[in-house]
Amino acid sequence: MILSWIITLYTLWQMVEMHEMVPGKRFDRYHELGQHVFGDRLGLWIVVAQQLAVEVSLNIIYMVTGGQSLKKFHDVICDGGRCGGDLKLSYFIMIFASVHLVLSQLPNFNSISAVSLAAAVMSLSYSTIAWGASLHRGRREDVDYHLRATTTPGKVFGFLGGLGDVAFAYSGHNVVLEIQATIPSTPDKPSKKAMWKGAFVAYVVVAICYFPVTFVGYWAFGSGVDENILITLSKPKWLIALANMMVVVHVIGSYQVYAMPVFDMIETVLVKKMRFAPSLTLRLIARSVYVAFTMFLGITFPFFGGLLSFFGGLAFAPTTYFLPCIMWLKVYKPKRFGLSWFINWICIVIGVLLLILGPIGGLRQIILSATTYKFYQ
Repeated sequence: MILSWIITLYTLWQMVEMHEMVPGKRFDRYHELGQHVFGDRLGLWIVVAQQLAVEVSLNIIYMVTGGQSLKKFHDVICDGGRCGGDLKLSYFIMIFASVHLVLSQLPNFNSISAVSLAAAVMSLSYSTIAWGASLHRGRREDVDYHLRATTTPGKVFGFLGGLGDVAFAYSGHNVVLEIQATIPSTPDKPSKKAMWKGAFVAYVVVAICYFPVTFVGYWAFGSGVDENILITLSKPKWLIALANMMVVVHVIGSYQVYAMPVFDMIETVLVKKMRFAPSLTLRLIARSVYVAFTMFLGITFPFFGGLLSFFGGLAFAPTTYFLPCIMWLKVYKPKRFGLSWFINWICIVIGVLLLILGPIGGLRQIILSATTYKFYQ
């Protein structure tokens, strides 16, 4: 996990540096940078496909996470059936999606800054609650640190799925250029200075959120912990209910951050390629259809852990681990067998291994979950 954090921090720095590497020009989109490096046609196909995969997969997973956290909040508050019958996960995903039918009509990144700030605060808050409650609860008497699987194939596939989970943890690269594009830039004060300060602080906060939850949670619950540790925790009830609602607020903001570039792409295609006139009606229909699409897939495949592993390797490894390094080598051409050359190639090899191995474990986990799951309940 620490190695992954270091590698992705390095590749994030590369992205920030390459934003204005051509004097007088800013690459405000990931695909614009890809087109500059690989050529207009090839760059577009390489980057847009990967970027869309990341953003759409994140939005699907956020649908599942938001629905699960809403359901946990409901179950904790309504313990003992005080609120009537048991509501299925599908309904909570629909409730979560209804929020995005409204928020998706906000026009751009600047308009969602307040939502994004609330998401960041909630992320830090519920992470602290998760590891703090785990530490206060202490270690289970029957805690088991062995692998869950008992067979050799099960252990191997579990390990591969774990690689995908780690790869999924860092995804800011896919929107970093869009965010940097909102920062003013002059020859004396290029945007990369302010952006790098902000990105570094964000990465430190990510470490503060992820590492204690992972290490303290595993110490307390071992391999018996749920895919979402807030599902495992049950006491004190008011605090766990609050933490789950914080998760909901966090993923509401995060969904919008990653959906915004997709909205931009959809509307660009509709206006420039299909000749639709730009209008509020077009935005309402296009964005609502996308929200409904991610909701449908979230209801169909609500397998949080399997989706995490599968998309972590398939979608996140290229855009986060090795595409920035390939671009860096192609543009700056560091001395062969020099330090920069070696570092970039090590990152590329690790990223390619994650791309190949992560989805294998994730796909197996999805298949195993699907065998016992009643679709649409």
